[in-house]
Amino acid sequence: MNRIRKLVLGGTSLAGLLAATAAAAQSAPQADPQAPGAEATSDAIIVTGTRVSGLTQADSPTPIKVLDDTALSRVGQPNLNQVLTQLVPSFSAQAFGGDTANLTLSARLRGLSPNHTLVLVNGKRRHGTANLSVVGGPYQGSAAADLDLISPISIKRIEVLEQGAAAQYGSDAIAGVINIILKDDAEGGELQATAGQNYNTGGETLGGSANLGFKVGKAGFLNLSLFHRYHNFTQVGGLDRRVTDASGTILSSLSAAKQALYKNIAGFPYVNPIMGDAHSNLTNLQYNFGYDLGDGVSAYSFGSWSKRIASAKENLRVPDRIIASSVLGVAGTLGAADAILFDADGFVPRIGLREDDFSVTTGVRGDLGGFTFDLSGTWGQDKNLIYTLDSANRSLFIDTHFTPTDFYDGLFRNTEWTLNADFTKQIDAGLAQLVTVAFGAEHRKNIYEIGAGDAGSIYKEGGQSYPGFRPSDAGSHRRNNTSLYLDVALEPVEHLSLDGAVRYEHYSDFGSKVTWKTTGRYDFNDAVALRGTVSTGFRAPTLAEGYYSATNVSPTSAFVQLPANSAAAKLIGFQNLKPETSTSYSAGLVLRPASRLTVTLDAFQVNIKNRILGTGSIYGSGGAVNFPIVTQAIAANGNVLDPTVTLTGINIFTNGADTRTRGIDLVASYLSQFDWGKINWTLSGTWNETKITKVRAAPASLTAAGASSPIALFDETALSNLQTASPRVKVVTAADVQAGAFGATLRGTLYGVTSNRASPDGGTYYTQRVPAAFIVDLEARASIGNTVTIAFGANNLFDKRPPSVPLVPGTTTPVTGGVVIDAPITLSPYGINGGYYYSRISVKF
Repeated sequence: MNRIRKLVLGGTSLAGLLAATAAAAQSAPQADPQAPGAEATSDAIIVTGTRVSGLTQADSPTPIKVLDDTALSRVGQPNLNQVLTQLVPSFSAQAFGGDTANLTLSARLRGLSPNHTLVLVNGKRRHGTANLSVVGGPYQGSAAADLDLISPISIKRIEVLEQGAAAQYGSDAIAGVINIILKDDAEGGELQATAGQNYNTGGETLGGSANLGFKVGKAGFLNLSLFHRYHNFTQVGGLDRRVTDASGTILSSLSAAKQALYKNIAGFPYVNPIMGDAHSNLTNLQYNFGYDLGDGVSAYSFGSWSKRIASAKENLRVPDRIIASSVLGVAGTLGAADAILFDADGFVPRIGLREDDFSVTTGVRGDLGGFTFDLSGTWGQDKNLIYTLDSANRSLFIDTHFTPTDFYDGLFRNTEWTLNADFTKQIDAGLAQLVTVAFGAEHRKNIYEIGAGDAGSIYKEGGQSYPGFRPSDAGSHRRNNTSLYLDVALEPVEHLSLDGAVRYEHYSDFGSKVTWKTTGRYDFNDAVALRGTVSTGFRAPTLAEGYYSATNVSPTSAFVQLPANSAAAKLIGFQNLKPETSTSYSAGLVLRPASRLTVTLDAFQVNIKNRILGTGSIYGSGGAVNFPIVTQAIAANGNVLDPTVTLTGINIFTNGADTRTRGIDLVASYLSQFDWGKINWTLSGTWNETKITKVRAAPASLTAAGASSPIALFDETALSNLQTASPRVKVVTAADVQAGAFGATLRGTLYGVTSNRASPDGGTYYTQRVPAAFIVDLEARASIGNTVTIAFGANNLFDKRPPSVPLVPGTTTPVTGGVVIDAPITLSPYGINGGYYYSRISVKF
């Protein structure tokens, strides 16, 4: 608390000094209008979404947002997901994930799946995470590239293409493309250190990074970046309905013996620490290399290595959870004298992660015979070793009076090889401008592996909170795909630009797809332009979606994630996953009504068919409607569940629905110049909504007794996660001030309402709702000479937090069925931890 107070007081003092200096700086030199500000100017050259060289952001026929390294450095949290959340209105980051998803949080564009956004590094496809997001929610099914494994200090700029581009880049580019351009300086560098924490929820964060540029020979460069970040647990809430009531008073219904035990639980009455961030140590090394070989040909290579060691706290296991006598707790007593307790104070299991991530790209590009060519190869791999820590295997303890406390649960590994050959030629066809013809080929190989856990992790129900992966879950799955594309850009007459692309892809597991895209822009004059695009796209199911198998366990429930492409799934009647297909439309207006003022307004619609979704909970026992075939499928998949849980069931990925997403994006930027300095103003906002246009029917085997048709394949929770779990409105306003050696950034973000429907048992559904909120970020900076900059700031300055999950009327049971009475609603688009307060120092040389 004292550390935060010092940060706030320091920031306030610096802000006052800034204001005084600005008022007195009338004679200061006029700011350079081309100097970088809060975001890159509209004159920035772009390389994403076009094959035309030299195209600027202002002249782009497609909506694209460019963020330079200055903008990236002025967000307090050293986490690329959080940076983009605060700078790009259509970008949303996950606040909390269930089980292993809390170790690898996801993000998405336009309220669509994280898997609908393609991530590129220097224009080359980035491999996805091996850690599939399994637990139900808006981010369920995510296996996209992990942006947290790319250090912000290594980035020169980010180009965010907010439009489908599958015809240009292949699978996944349905919502858009994020292209991360690495720094390529051959000299100089920067050292940076930051420290911060949340107001009173923990989350202490320490970060250090370095970027160095080196000349290589007479015609080359090597740019290196090193980054390390420590992040501590956060905890929001913690009252547990098995221990206390909503006021934190121990339950009178517990026996005297149990009350005596439960009062000794660590942190009483806030005994359940599951709601919060994981603890992590992340180290990243990034390099970017280039060498001019002469005669217009250059070699290049870039890559990264990341190591993350992390753990996330799970639900409390109360003191009498693990016993060696079945009579414990009978008739409200503690049990027989010979009953053996595993831990007299209860325990909190943790899910642990040791992650190694590698990526390397090597290539050669240049000009030959009138053609521009780029030949490259990319290899990427993400490996996750999963552990259950500070836990116990209940069945093993009951059977043998012994249990390990730490378990190795198994591994996930995702590997991707990609070969690219790209060619471009400009042809004089007698039109207003040269015609740009681009064509090329790509071959990609994917491998997804699950490794089995140790014997203790899979004995009966396995370790409490997260059982290991069984030999029946383990396996290696692979596929290959080859693609060809053609892209033609031309200006048939002055002021009219047209671009068309077509792409053919063949996958070894499901066959072929053809996608296309047409784009046009007409400039009426220097101040007004119209642009529009029609395109088709597709997304191949990730191998993780098709083959992942595991069990999600809470103190009262156990649900199995059946692999979609398995015999157990077919026993119920589900079929192998098919690719998603999309059709996208956009129309936009570009305005430059005054010098230094640019406004863009784009409307869009994205229709997706055969969308891959996680089903709602389909119950085998304990639900409002139960199906014996579900229990049989669980057994056929080789899962043995904790016999004490009251709810069992499955979730499965399936081609379940068609959706339509519509929206409008607005971006306005203006540069004000004064005698004392300058202010970069930005206003950017988005409105979008997703509607379900068709829902696939459930297999006939899921027909309840006496019913004439199967149950709904998706419950109200799953449907609402698609339609209302992202804010329809998000507006970001910002002012970036620079006055001599002093600067400040003030940013306000309006988040619209988010909500979903939830049920503790699949019977009655309730609404949990996060109201609209306005979040303020503030940073104040001072430079010492031309090298050192010191900054103090706050993200979510006024410590705004989402409301708690509502309780079932007349009970202490959250409508989600959880056990934490005061758990925050994790749908919150601005996080669950409240304000984050930080300081930062950077040294450039």
